Amino acid sequence: MRFLKHLIIALVSLTTLVVAGAGALLWWGSVWLETPGPLTEARTVLLPRGTGVAGITRELADAGAIDQPAVFRAAVVLLDVQTRLKAGEYRVEPGQSPSDIIDMLVEGRVVLHRLTLPEGITLRAAWEAVAGDDLLSGDMPPMEGFAEGALLPETYTYTRGDDRGALIRRMKAAMDKALDDAWAARRPDLPLSTPEEMLILASIVERETGIPDERPLVAGVFVNRLKRGMRLQSDPTVIYGLSEGSGRIDRGITRSDLGNAHDWNTYEIDGLPKTPIALPGRAALMAVAQPAETDALYFVADGTGGHVFARTLAEHNANVAKWRRIERERRRAAKAAAGD
Repeated sequence: MRFLKHLIIALVSLTTLVVAGAGALLWWGSVWLETPGPLTEARTVLLPRGTGVAGITRELADAGAIDQPAVFRAAVVLLDVQTRLKAGEYRVEPGQSPSDIIDMLVEGRVVLHRLTLPEGITLRAAWEAVAGDDLLSGDMPPMEGFAEGALLPETYTYTRGDDRGALIRRMKAAMDKALDDAWAARRPDLPLSTPEEMLILASIVERETGIPDERPLVAGVFVNRLKRGMRLQSDPTVIYGLSEGSGRIDRGITRSDLGNAHDWNTYEIDGLPKTPIALPGRAALMAVAQPAETDALYFVADGTGGHVFARTLAEHNANVAKWRRIERERRRAAKAAAGD
């Protein structure tokens, strides 16, 4: 009996020590979870699909984001989130606590990358930008299935490994929505019969000026010309036809170019060209939907990056002559600088 009594006392003491030790361990673990992590600079951690808790813990430890891998793994199991940790690319910030890292993985707060399509680029240029982004995956869809102007130029966010085709479809859906919105907001007296015609005119406005305040004025000039049956006489449309869809040529356009008969030469054809000449942005679409009320029928560069507008041909010719003088002076200055 005496031996049994001592054994019971020993077992109770041991149990008390185990419980106390476990409690102390749990308390220390909970404190560690909230303690700032060891990183002194941000690190990116890539967790491929199918990576389990052990693999995730190893990747974080190898990156220096955690200094107690066993405790981190145990915490994930005790919190019962081992099946909720999401794969992806993560940015761990300096001093980020293990608890916040777990929350980040559960919520899937992955790194977002950005791809910007500038307003006024062509479909071909947009295709090259998406195809050339090494962080995307998958093949490009055939470009022949998309018309010029079909994608909305803006900044798109995506995650590493996103599918190129899916991103292209997002860009197409964004343009469809923007064009629908602009068409619904259009002024009722516009000389445009379809959303496609609005898209074409918006692409011309986009390539004529990059100054936000000028877009409605440029749109107003073209609307006035369409209403009067005047040809648009837009240089960017000529360039688009000469460039075979790239929208760029390595020289200035000539008088013979203006007489070159093709489907986009608005010096030779009446009305709009057969397709857009670029990807117009939301502002250009809305400028065509709500053009400025103006009597102007002409505009030309003013030498400062903008344009000067005119109501009559005589005014326009005077403005053109002024612009030609500016061009000549710039050429002389450039030649003189090159001679030095």
